[in-house]
Amino acid sequence: MYELLKGLCEIVGPSGFEQDVQRFILNEVKDYVDEYHVDSVGNLIVKKKGNNPDYPSLVIAAHTDEIGFIVKKIEENGLIRFEKLGGFDDRILLSLPVKVRSEKGNIDGVIGTISAHYVKWDDPKRISSHRDLYIDIGARTAEEAAEMGIKVGQPISYGTEFKKIGKNRVTGKALDDRAGCALLIRLLQNIGGNGTQHGDIYGAFTVQEEVGLRGASVVSAAVEPDFALALDTTPTSDTFDVLMTGTRILGNGPCIKIADKSLIAHPLVTQHLEKVAEEGDIPYQHEVFMGIGTDAGAIHMTNKGVTAGVISIPSRYTHTPIEVVDLDDMENSYKLLHDFVVTLDQLKGKTFLDT
Repeated sequence: MYELLKGLCEIVGPSGFEQDVQRFILNEVKDYVDEYHVDSVGNLIVKKKGNNPDYPSLVIAAHTDEIGFIVKKIEENGLIRFEKLGGFDDRILLSLPVKVRSEKGNIDGVIGTISAHYVKWDDPKRISSHRDLYIDIGARTAEEAAEMGIKVGQPISYGTEFKKIGKNRVTGKALDDRAGCALLIRLLQNIGGNGTQHGDIYGAFTVQEEVGLRGASVVSAAVEPDFALALDTTPTSDTFDVLMTGTRILGNGPCIKIADKSLIAHPLVTQHLEKVAEEGDIPYQHEVFMGIGTDAGAIHMTNKGVTAGVISIPSRYTHTPIEVVDLDDMENSYKLLHDFVVTLDQLKGKTFLDT
């Protein structure tokens, strides 16, 4: 799992610029699925045909984009102005390493900040808007930046290194939601082995989740599934920061989403996730957190509506360049996902009134 996560997270792929991520994923799954295509907005949709007609069809979504930036202007002295793609706290941006995906490959840069020696003349409580900031790629002029392959409209990601910390945790950028992508890749590679039964499975590797669940909004009309499950991360609340409530804890297992700002999970899905977790002795947590949304929010309301739920992978420092995920949580999330899929026949024909 570590090597797969590392490969996914090191790719530059902010919202709207997920092509390299999709190419990586397609290479990982194409030999394990029966069909695949890229739709008109960029979603990679794959199908693994079911081996038991008594199982409902299921779409599993994981978003491939990460929060990032886009080149807005190149100043005469070679510094780059940028806009944000996705939700950021501007307080974290100063002095961060970044990577610009240019015509000549990835270019390293840093978001500039004033020297500490100037702070005595500044307001220490001032928070600079990202529109006041700039990226330094080492160019001395606009012409030199152009020679390096930089132009307006290119995507930018955090430039932090993906690495292991502690006994079994990893840190880096884009774990939201390359962690979910890794789970879905692994499922597609392994499902059906050892005689396990399942229905038609559609893997939806979606685009532009971080800017409004855009890719996911067209998925259900394309595949018309009976059920939907999103795989995403969720911020933990287990540190000593003042807003933390201790309701989602790193290392305590996957979160079964009850509600967020984009959906109230369907009780059929929630209850079945709880059942398979308890029967499989899989640790899990409940998630009620109105600070986020996920692809299931778009999928469950489109086409004729879809019975949907979410498995959330706990993550510290979400939407920063140093997100932290526990690999034991990843393994338990995979077990929960797998066991949900192979027992989905238990929900065939059931409705909201059966909960």
